[in-house]
Amino acid sequence: MRQWIVLSLLLLSSLLLPISASAACATPIKFGALTWESGQFTTGVLKYIAESGYECQIEEVPGAGPALETALSQNDIQVIGEQWVGRSPIMEQAIKDNKVVVIGDTLKGGATQGWYVPKYVLEDNPGLRRYQDLPKYAELFKDPEDPKKSRFMNCPSGWACEVFNTRLLKNTGLGKTFNNAHPGTGAALDAEISSAFEQRKPLLFYYWQPTGLIAKYDFAALEFPEYNEACWQDLLRADGTSNCVSGFPVSPLGIAVSKPFIDANPELSEVFKKVQFTPEALNGAILAMSESKRSGDEQAFAFLRDNPNVWQGWLSETAANNLATALGISLTADGAGNTSINTPLNTATKTDNILGLSSSFPSWSLETSLNESLASVVKNYGDVFRNVSRLTLTYLLLPIERLLTVIPPWLIIALVTVLAWFGVRKIWFALACGAGLFLIGAFGLWGALIDTLALLIVSVLVTVVIGIPIGIAMSGSRLLRKIITPILDVMQTMPSFVYLIPVLMLFGIGKVPALFATVIYALPPLIRLTTLGITQVNHEMIEAGRSFGSTHWQLLIWIKLPQALPSIMAGINQAVMMSLAMVVLASMIGAPGLGEDVLQSIQTLNIGQGLQAGTAIVIVAIIIDRITQAFGQGKRARQKTIKAGRRQIG
Repeated sequence: MRQWIVLSLLLLSSLLLPISASAACATPIKFGALTWESGQFTTGVLKYIAESGYECQIEEVPGAGPALETALSQNDIQVIGEQWVGRSPIMEQAIKDNKVVVIGDTLKGGATQGWYVPKYVLEDNPGLRRYQDLPKYAELFKDPEDPKKSRFMNCPSGWACEVFNTRLLKNTGLGKTFNNAHPGTGAALDAEISSAFEQRKPLLFYYWQPTGLIAKYDFAALEFPEYNEACWQDLLRADGTSNCVSGFPVSPLGIAVSKPFIDANPELSEVFKKVQFTPEALNGAILAMSESKRSGDEQAFAFLRDNPNVWQGWLSETAANNLATALGISLTADGAGNTSINTPLNTATKTDNILGLSSSFPSWSLETSLNESLASVVKNYGDVFRNVSRLTLTYLLLPIERLLTVIPPWLIIALVTVLAWFGVRKIWFALACGAGLFLIGAFGLWGALIDTLALLIVSVLVTVVIGIPIGIAMSGSRLLRKIITPILDVMQTMPSFVYLIPVLMLFGIGKVPALFATVIYALPPLIRLTTLGITQVNHEMIEAGRSFGSTHWQLLIWIKLPQALPSIMAGINQAVMMSLAMVVLASMIGAPGLGEDVLQSIQTLNIGQGLQAGTAIVIVAIIIDRITQAFGQGKRARQKTIKAGRRQIG
């Protein structure tokens, strides 16, 4: 009898628990994790409403914009918290196919966009007001990589705004005067803009609002003609044919949801339709996120806690009370909230562990002081770093790039083929190298290959000039090894993104910060292998040299370095391969090359483009690896390779 009672209770609880756990939602709701501040904030507000107000289970799925939009059309996720209406071909097609619906109007008056300059530029140049005035003031916006022309800072490659800005640059005739610069990522664009404002430098760039930077700095928009719908639709197409010029539309911001979500959650869909912020509230929230270093969820919590009069009308009475309880406030009849529980932004259930030990840690964060120090360095010494960047471009990167551009492609292919045969002494490999380079050209990637090779050559040269002397010095000093080895550990383990932002702000966007990032990444293996090779030289050979009266430098040049050469060449091989591995990361900070095509394919979900660019990188990597390995062998091993090759030929 007792067993039947227990079994009945278990069955009853299994039926009741799911009902109480998801009162308004039958299944968990998956939100797309957006990367920009306004999207993170709006998504945070929607998540709190769904989870705390309507007791829904929620999940957040990360991904790039096109990937999330595709997932939404397939109902793999159900909600994208902020969608710019009319900006995405993927989303437009999904709406047309009745797979996705954009509901609500989250920003009162819509979002604006345009071409901007800092306000102080207009104050110093009263004649600059319209885009037609730009040719007369082109000298203000000189391109450091091409001093004969000026620079327009576009969107990252693959974004919809990159297409219409490129078309506008062409249709306005400004493409003859201005280079079309692509920052690679939104963070790189923000870093370039912040650096310009901190140094009070001129900059011509595209931007949009709501964003944190518009709330932080004074942007001045250049005047364009009135918005023309037909012209704009043509500008959105990369293969458009019209020569028209249009002003920028005001884009409504909505919440993109999958059609199955609306069918399954009609009550929550009606709530989402009512969500709306004023521009002042949204821009203020973004600015607070930036200045207070809050996440989107933390800022959403603060907004909901401090503004119950805004959101109480969106929700049912029961849901509003549930949300107020979760926020630690009490609601009154007029919608005002009274704080009844002193709850931090990220609540105790999310930040404290079971024992409550996390609150016992002192606050030793260096974030604010480091950010302030960087801003001070950029403001006071920015010109010094920009001069270093200019010299590096003028005397290292650009000359090698021009040299590679002048050499005919067939000659480069022939030289690499001959070099491959001398290194490996295998006809089939030499012919495969030539065929691989020809294939890259056939893919239409020869120009990108030249950009990548120029950056690769300079980075390896700088790495060798710095790395080998340091390795030699470490081999002769135990104290120096103790000092430098931890630094090498940090260089190898520190994520590159950590130091990319300060490098970007100091040296500017483009090839120079990519060069510095590549050198930092490639130096440690060369230094370590150089030190290892010299320290492992046979001690008897060194003693023999000393017995014949050799000086320290003679021992180094005639005994140590020749004996350590295979190890040093292995270090150079590793430096070359690690430099090549940085091409995609380099494209994220504005460096052109094969990595730019890979990055663009990721942002546009262009599988064919990504496969072609990835294949080109693999071909280059194999060619360089095999040739450098062959020339890095010891003399005896190389002679054996040559003899083996001759036997195969015979």
